[in-house]
Amino acid sequence: MIWSILDHAAKLSHGSSKEYNDLLELVPHFEDVLDMFLKQGEPGELFLKLLAEYTAQCLNAKKEGKKVCLTSFSVATPILYAFDVVPLCLEAYTVLGTIIFKRGTGQFLDYCCELGFTETSCSAQRGALGAFLAGLAIRPDFVVCDSPGVCDSNANSFAFASAYLDIPFYQLNYPSTLTGKRAETYHRKDFRNLIGFLEEHTGTVLNEDKLAGVIDETKRQDELICELTEFNRLIPVPVPALYDLMVYGAKTMMNGIRQFTELLESMVKKVTTKAMLSVSGSTSTREKARVLLCYIGHYTTDARFWDWLDRNDISLLGSILCTFWQESASYAKGRSEEGYRIDDGGLDAMIDSLADQMSRMPMIKSIRGPYDAPDMWLEDSLGMARLLHADFIAYFSTVGCRNTWSSVKLLTRDLEQQSIPSLLLFVDAFDDRVASWEAITGRIEEFIQVRGIMKQSGARCSA
Repeated sequence: MIWSILDHAAKLSHGSSKEYNDLLELVPHFEDVLDMFLKQGEPGELFLKLLAEYTAQCLNAKKEGKKVCLTSFSVATPILYAFDVVPLCLEAYTVLGTIIFKRGTGQFLDYCCELGFTETSCSAQRGALGAFLAGLAIRPDFVVCDSPGVCDSNANSFAFASAYLDIPFYQLNYPSTLTGKRAETYHRKDFRNLIGFLEEHTGTVLNEDKLAGVIDETKRQDELICELTEFNRLIPVPVPALYDLMVYGAKTMMNGIRQFTELLESMVKKVTTKAMLSVSGSTSTREKARVLLCYIGHYTTDARFWDWLDRNDISLLGSILCTFWQESASYAKGRSEEGYRIDDGGLDAMIDSLADQMSRMPMIKSIRGPYDAPDMWLEDSLGMARLLHADFIAYFSTVGCRNTWSSVKLLTRDLEQQSIPSLLLFVDAFDDRVASWEAITGRIEEFIQVRGIMKQSGARCSA
């Protein structure tokens, strides 16, 4: 169902303006989200095409004799593509479901609970997991996950899936500290064990030439992502708010694949033009406020969050999901030990590079220990807010995200003490039943008005 919708969406740009406008009248539910992506021009068209190709890749994997791996957003996909394994990312399909389906993914969330999985688990996985457990999607051959920080809820979702579907399971682990020789050695040894697991369950050995091709794309993608991050430092921000979702969404699905590189090249080209004109990335080209998400976005029906930011001229400076900690990233300057570098100088160097990348994927890097410990959540959020000149920070999460709920009030308190307005929202980013979109925008609008954040005198948000 998701592939069919995305495949047709990706073809919409090929028609005339009249054909496109006439078609939108026939799909009233999808009109807003389709238009939001396609009005981005080439980058939006390429992103829809990438989504269609990714879902087709998942759909046709078995027919093409490929293994399918049920995996997480926190697993760097290059190693899977090097084995010609198709990564089937639960969180990506949850987001696609919440954005595409009018009914959202509530029935899949609830079905997991009917099978015996806890309702207090993270909805980021359950939103798609229910469909796989019910046999409504491709059956994966094995599971590979990487526990993001101390998120037992995430890891347990994949362990439950492995047990219920009776398929092999491998979970990468992590030490509580990020830097230092012991931590580096641990990550690299653990990653080599993953390679052994993949060789066992694919019946092949890691091909150095295949890996080198994936590494080349990964290296180029890292360079382009760092360029986009650098653009976020400008005032006004020339990067459209929707690019945040497009970058980490595509990276989750096709990290190391040429289609993602082409998308990033197109995005950088468009942003460069806007930067030269000194205009905002919003449709109006104005900037009234700058927001940094210290955690994730809000994936409500029709991707209304990003449309709301655009209509209110609020620049999105990114979120934890697009903070990858490449050594050359602007936020890693002066913190080189915390970053990673892709090294293509031989098989061992490439493997070690991917191990280092995996250990610094979003959330794994920042939320693996106490929130205020060195190299962790508070230090990273504070550094990003200052680097990108954020007017305020906002926190979205899920009801099951116990690792952040345990410390987020302390985090926002510490950020406020550093004169950074911080908004804590009690919502579920993947389940509109917890808090309505109208209630969420009301909270944000109230916060912006009370704190005097909008730069234009008397400006108000538009719901």
